[in-house]
Amino acid sequence: MGMTLAEKIIASHLIEGRMEPGSEIAIRADQWLSHDMNAPMGFLGFETLGIPRVRVPLAVLYTDHNLVQVDYKTPDDFAYLQSIAQKYGIHFSRAGNGICHITHTHRFAVPGQVLIGADSHTTMSSSVGMLAIGVGGLDGALILAGEPFYFKMPQIMGVRLTGKRRAGVGSKDLMLELLRRLSVKGGVGYILEYLGPGLEDLDVSERATLTNMGAELGATTSIFPSDALTRAFLRAQRREQDWTEQRADPDAEYARTIEVDLGELEPLVAKPHMPDNVVRVADLPHTPIDQVVVGSCTNASYADIAKVATILDGRMVNPECTLSVVIGTRAVYEMLVRDGYFRKLIAAGARVLEVACGPCNGVGQAPGSGKVSLRTQNRNFKGRSGTADAEVYLCGPEVAAASAVLGYIAAPEAVMDPKPLLSIKDPEAYIVDDRMIVPPPADGSGVQIVKGPNIKPMPINEPLPDRVEAEAVIRLLDDVTTDDIVPAGTTLSNMRSNVPALSEHLFERVDTGFVGRIKDARKNGRYGIIVAGENYGQGSSREHAALCPMSLGVKAVLVKSLARIHKDNLINYGVLPLLFENKSDYDKIEQGDLLEADSLREQLKARRIVLRNRTKGTEIPAVLELSDRETIILLAGGKLTYVRDKHRAAAD
Repeated sequence: MGMTLAEKIIASHLIEGRMEPGSEIAIRADQWLSHDMNAPMGFLGFETLGIPRVRVPLAVLYTDHNLVQVDYKTPDDFAYLQSIAQKYGIHFSRAGNGICHITHTHRFAVPGQVLIGADSHTTMSSSVGMLAIGVGGLDGALILAGEPFYFKMPQIMGVRLTGKRRAGVGSKDLMLELLRRLSVKGGVGYILEYLGPGLEDLDVSERATLTNMGAELGATTSIFPSDALTRAFLRAQRREQDWTEQRADPDAEYARTIEVDLGELEPLVAKPHMPDNVVRVADLPHTPIDQVVVGSCTNASYADIAKVATILDGRMVNPECTLSVVIGTRAVYEMLVRDGYFRKLIAAGARVLEVACGPCNGVGQAPGSGKVSLRTQNRNFKGRSGTADAEVYLCGPEVAAASAVLGYIAAPEAVMDPKPLLSIKDPEAYIVDDRMIVPPPADGSGVQIVKGPNIKPMPINEPLPDRVEAEAVIRLLDDVTTDDIVPAGTTLSNMRSNVPALSEHLFERVDTGFVGRIKDARKNGRYGIIVAGENYGQGSSREHAALCPMSLGVKAVLVKSLARIHKDNLINYGVLPLLFENKSDYDKIEQGDLLEADSLREQLKARRIVLRNRTKGTEIPAVLELSDRETIILLAGGKLTYVRDKHRAAAD
């Protein structure tokens, strides 16, 4: 039996374990990336290891997420990150150069290699036939220390594409169709591997939209083969020497295969407040909108913006709404100016923003209170836009542009004959200018690390105690996102390197009393437990969603199921990721209940912990899906302590 492409790359990078679905394996990384939102805490942890130079062949750090400088905090973080990069041997992409996932795909992604990045949308680079996986900030920092990447071997789901899209239908519509079919949990435990004759209808930028948003399916990653279109893309980037053919064996077997006829797709929209709440544009006739935002890492390519400009050409943005545009990289920005598309955007009344993640992350362009925002980004979780009561819809750039003209959600054919859009593809040659990517010096030993007053030390957890008394400090429903746990946005993003300050805002969008309750519990000698339903911690890889609760005294989460990256982050910071053995026991706990467990360390080794609910007089069994390694990490109180001790022992 042959191997899938994902299996081939994993096999060529395998360090530990057997490639059996569900078994823990470890692979080596060829590349690493992070950005200004997730890197500060990771590097504060990395500094404690005492390693003089990064131990991964290529590392790139981007400043692209929060570029709004409302005070000293953001520029201080940038100065810290640049000095860290110079000292430890990391390429540094300056603010304004490009959104990390797009820039990395353009300038560094290599077919057949492995990229581990401290962001859930690192998966975008898998569009060129590499294996790109998103992790939390600390896991990413430990990759720099030469640690392998541990994860459970996924199953491989084949996505077989046939046919060709009709005019006005983009790759975002294909992604929304997959979300409609599979849901935000449908990719959990899988790598999605695209195959079939329909691949020829998708250039690399369109493939990148799909691999980027595979994260919204809960998938470990998604991957396309490296084929003639990949080669053409790398040639356009002056990197043809990096191309190798990468594809599955003809007799590869997939755990599951779904088929999509591209010719049957039509314009789709995800309604608030989940990416899988998908309907046809035709099912939302004349739904009025107040704001349109085009861009983010998902839809900010040359072709995406050129299509928007083509639809807007000779027309004006409707006076009842606004249109903001984010362009993916500085080079693409320059090309759009050169080729006349920028003029069309400006003439139509679009507001072109700086090159940044920005609005997708709640940094700038927040909608008005109770307003409807139509966006091409990857997530529409409640409050993520920066406005708690806004209604955020997701769509492709074609629908976004047409809707901006009409003032309501509409397909492009409502504005123009969409056939000219079919000819807009990846450029045959990109402008290549890497001068805003600062290479590290050969020797960084003399570089002084710069730390402003807002940068505080990383909290380090204690070893797991043998007895725990805890209060159920919050009880939540299903699909709690990391944005629900730690809100993003302009103000709070400035606190990314200050855990004590950021922790004061935990759960404030869903429960303003949480921080007070956990503090009261600690004053009374008790820890905190978070109780929730299915898919707890979905969304961003933001490690603060585990780190901040830990710093206030949360010892465990007790849930029906967990998102992959958030589970890893909980383990990294010594927070027990407990799963209800009987999901119906969720109904036996109320907020404020007092829980306790004895012989906790021995119970942890058995992967089953019995909690006594003192308030109700009941017992609640919980299980932990852990490897032996993860168990040891939790006993130590977290991964930083575990790895630091391991490196110190090796040095002795």
